[in-house]
Amino acid sequence: MSTATLETRLEGQHSNDSAGSLQLVSFQLAQEEYGIEITKVQEIILMGEITRVPQTPKYIKGLINLRSTVIPIVDLRQRFGLEEQEAADESRIMVVNVAGKTIGIIVDAVSEVLRVSPDRIAPPPPTVAGLGREYLTGLAKLEDRLLILLDIDKILVETTEETLDAATSVTV
Repeated sequence: MSTATLETRLEGQHSNDSAGSLQLVSFQLAQEEYGIEITKVQEIILMGEITRVPQTPKYIKGLINLRSTVIPIVDLRQRFGLEEQEAADESRIMVVNVAGKTIGIIVDAVSEVLRVSPDRIAPPPPTVAGLGREYLTGLAKLEDRLLILLDIDKILVETTEETLDAATSVTV
C-alpha cells in the first residue's frame, strides 16, 4: 500500500466508528509484523535527513523538523535490541503521539490499516518472558498470520522520557 493511500486512510479512520472493533496500523520490523492503535498514529512519512544528537542512547537516532516542529526519532529496531539496518526504500517514520509528546519511530515498512474485533485478540501468552513482555498488549489472530500488538506508550515513555526531553531541548 502506498504511503499516500495509507495517510488518506489514517485521516479517515481516527474515529472508532465500528462498534467494539480495534483499528490498528500494522508494520514490519525484522520479519515480524506488529500493530499499534491507529489513535496513536499522527502520520507516516518517508525517511529523510535526521540530525544526530550527541550523548543520547543509540536507539535515539536524532531529530527532524516536521513542519516547524522538532521531533525526536527512535529506531524501533535498536530499541528492541535488534540488529541495526540501513534504511530501505520501504522504511518509514511513523509519527506517534505518546503522553502529550510527538515522537517519530523508524520501522522497516508500514503494511496496512485494519480493523480487528475484540474476539480475535488474545492476551500475551504467559510463556513470553523477558524484557519485552510488558510492552505487549496482545496478539491479533488474523486469517493467515499473528499480529503482535504493542503498547507504544510503555515502549517510548517509561524508559526514554528523560532522554527525549534532553534531546528535544537542544536548539536546532
